[in-house]
Amino acid sequence: MRRGAPQDQELVGPGAPGRGPRGSPSSSGPVVPVLVFPPDLVFRADQRSGPRQLLTLYNPTGTALRFRVLCTAPAKYTVFDAEGYVKPQSCIDIVIRHVAPVPSHYDVQDRFRIELSEEGAEGRVVGRKDITSVLRAPAYPLELQGHSEPTSNPGPPVWTGPTPARHLPENAPQQLATSSFLLFLLTGIISVAFLLLPLQDELGSQLPQVLHVSLGQKLVAAYVLGLLTMVFLRT
Repeated sequence: MRRGAPQDQELVGPGAPGRGPRGSPSSSGPVVPVLVFPPDLVFRADQRSGPRQLLTLYNPTGTALRFRVLCTAPAKYTVFDAEGYVKPQSCIDIVIRHVAPVPSHYDVQDRFRIELSEEGAEGRVVGRKDITSVLRAPAYPLELQGHSEPTSNPGPPVWTGPTPARHLPENAPQQLATSSFLLFLLTGIISVAFLLLPLQDELGSQLPQVLHVSLGQKLVAAYVLGLLTMVFLRT
């Protein structure tokens, strides 16, 4: 990696015209802030589509600006649209691809420089910004190199039967039928008893007052008795 001055940087991308900065830098220095995101580029060697990053450049001014991308290691990168124009108060996406993801380039920092200049063939440079770039090693080197981890030879399939169902005793249906019949019979007897009991406001009854029931209780008892009768007739 070369860490020299801007004259040591080259334009990267298809049809790069050559070495050295274009245009004459302003004598008063850059006057336009270079707004780029992300501020640093981190490439992953194990990206399936190849190590690449998206760099967004924003033009905050009211006039169109010309941009170009320089790099200290142009042989390691390909920049799509490495040179062009940004419309006023607009942004443009720049795709940067690492074309040499080899172990010797892991964790080596390179630098990109974004330059903004006025329109025209000899427009002065009004803004520039340097960002760092680094290539990280893959998380799974064996998978990156095309080698899979050794696996044991699969043996013959083991056929297992389904979990046996729990069988009820043979007399279980009879027991259930007997229990249901007894429950219906007991409910019916209670309902009939409620219907035979006197009302709370009935006079002349010899039964104690605690055994007197309300009209609502009798209606409920009659309803339950009717349901039991319908179920009994259907069965």
